[in-house]
Amino acid sequence: MTYLEASNISINFPLYHAESRSLKKALLGQVSSRLGVDKKSRPVVQALRDVSFSLKSGDRLGLIGGNGSGKTTLLRALSGIYQPTSGTLSMEGKLISLLDPQQGMNLELTGYENIRLRSYYLGLSKAESHAFKTDVVDFTELKEFLDIPVRNYSSGMIVRLAFGMATAFPPEILLMDEWILAGDAAFLAKAKKRVEGMVQHADILVLASHSPSILAQWTNRLIWLDGGKIVADGPPMEVFEAYLPHQDFQNLLKERS
Repeated sequence: MTYLEASNISINFPLYHAESRSLKKALLGQVSSRLGVDKKSRPVVQALRDVSFSLKSGDRLGLIGGNGSGKTTLLRALSGIYQPTSGTLSMEGKLISLLDPQQGMNLELTGYENIRLRSYYLGLSKAESHAFKTDVVDFTELKEFLDIPVRNYSSGMIVRLAFGMATAFPPEILLMDEWILAGDAAFLAKAKKRVEGMVQHADILVLASHSPSILAQWTNRLIWLDGGKIVADGPPMEVFEAYLPHQDFQNLLKERS
C-alpha cells in the first residue's frame, strides 16, 4: 500500500563561517528566529522544525509559504536529497521528484547520453529503454540538439529534457516544485497536459507552489509553512482563507465558483 509519513522532521544547516562578525550581524538581523546550535555547539540555521504529516493513497498535498519558508527543503528531504537532522521519514511506493531542472543530469553529456543514463538508473529493460527514449524524444521536440552536450542548451531546453525524462513513467508518489511551470507558452500547454495526467494517476502528490489557483485545482490538503514550521494544515480553502490577503482570497473564490 502506498504511503508517505514524516514524523517530527527537522533539518539544520551548519554555518561554517559564522565566527565572522559581519556575517553574524547579518544573520541575526534576517533569520535570528531560526538560528540555533547543534550537539557540538556549532551555529546552525533551522531550515525545518518538527514537521509531521502522513499521506495515503489518494492524498494531494500542497505546500505554501513565502520564500525561505521551508517548502523546497521539505521536498528535498522527502526525495532523499537531504537527510533529516532529527525525526523519521518512511514511505512505500515508486517515487519521482520534479524539483530541479538539472537534477540527475550530466551537463557534459549529450541529450541522448543523458536519456540512456536515466534508463540505466531506472533499471529499464531493452524494450522499455527504447520506449523511454522514443517518448522523451517525441515529447521534447529537441531533435538535433539531442546530439550535443547539455551544457550548450538554453535554460528552456534543459527544462524540456529534464521534464520529458522525469515524466515518461507514471509514479506512485509524485513530488513537484513549481519550476515545471517555467518555459515557453507552447511547451507549457503541452507540459500541463502531461502533468495533469501524472497527477491523476499518482497515488500521492506533494506540490509546492506560490499559485493559489494551481494548488486549489490539484490538491485536497494544504500545509502552510513559515520559518520552517507548520502554521496550518487542512482543506485548501480553509488554509487559503488564513494565508491570503482578504481580496486575494475573494478572487480565488470567484475563480472556483
